[in-house]
Amino acid sequence: MTKDTVKISKALGCLSPPLRAALEPHIGFISREVTDIRVRQGFPLAVSTRGGIYYPSNDGGLLQTPSDKAVIISKTDIGDSFNRICRYSVYSVQGELVNGFVTVSGGHRAGICGTAVVGSGGIINIRDISSINLRLSREVKGCAVELMKRINAEKGVLICGEPCSGKTTILRDAARYISLTENKAVSLIDERGELAAAVRGENQNDVGMCDVFSGYPKLSAAEQALRCMSPDFIILDELGTADDVKAVEGCSNSGVAVIAALHAADKAELLNKPNAVRLLKTQAFGSVVFLDSRKNAGKIREIARAGELLAG
Repeated sequence: MTKDTVKISKALGCLSPPLRAALEPHIGFISREVTDIRVRQGFPLAVSTRGGIYYPSNDGGLLQTPSDKAVIISKTDIGDSFNRICRYSVYSVQGELVNGFVTVSGGHRAGICGTAVVGSGGIINIRDISSINLRLSREVKGCAVELMKRINAEKGVLICGEPCSGKTTILRDAARYISLTENKAVSLIDERGELAAAVRGENQNDVGMCDVFSGYPKLSAAEQALRCMSPDFIILDELGTADDVKAVEGCSNSGVAVIAALHAADKAELLNKPNAVRLLKTQAFGSVVFLDSRKNAGKIREIARAGELLAG
């Protein structure tokens, strides 16, 4: 097996034996093309690619449209898969679960959908699980090198793109490159468990020699990193909230370089988001990078200067 197929095998190991058996004949295709494995009770097992959705069949094929040959998800499949994802201890992953996902071995993320159990402070549990989305994690080592050579990372970098355009993959490789090749101190804030993807304290993805704040809210993690870790760089994934703006502002005021990502397919979408404009106004980002699309994941379409975007 290649490293990619070994990594994907860990994802398939989170599913019930019948579902795993339906997917294993296609492991090469899944390793190359699939972004998500979708498990919905009473519906066909589905795998999403950047080009479309496919449905594993009972005879070992892949269907482009569902039919009576498709593998149908049972309640037992959902329950068994959920228990495997939680490592047979729902309590141990409840902190992640109330946010709708669990990070699993291999760095993959299982999104969980069901009925919310709500307490005075918000969601405290999820019951009656009805669907699971297993989002597959990939490492593309070296994918950030071109970007690091084209910009001055010490002036700060905001990486923008649509979903599945490669933002997280580039951030992960930037952490490796800066901490190992540039020999800089990097604090990696992994609030959603997609960058280092730590499971029981062990990083599932190679993020170089970084100090990883796993599961922390970005603002709290940034404050602790600045106070305790003396970073040269702070790397954060998926900015968007008012607290995220405060976190970036604190880093900028402390003279620490920030590399982060944000959902915005182009300049118009970026400038139409009030918190994105506030992020640009913090002056934490010298460069704003726009990635191409999910069909050309990781490809740089344009690099702009933050000041010019605000002025223009």
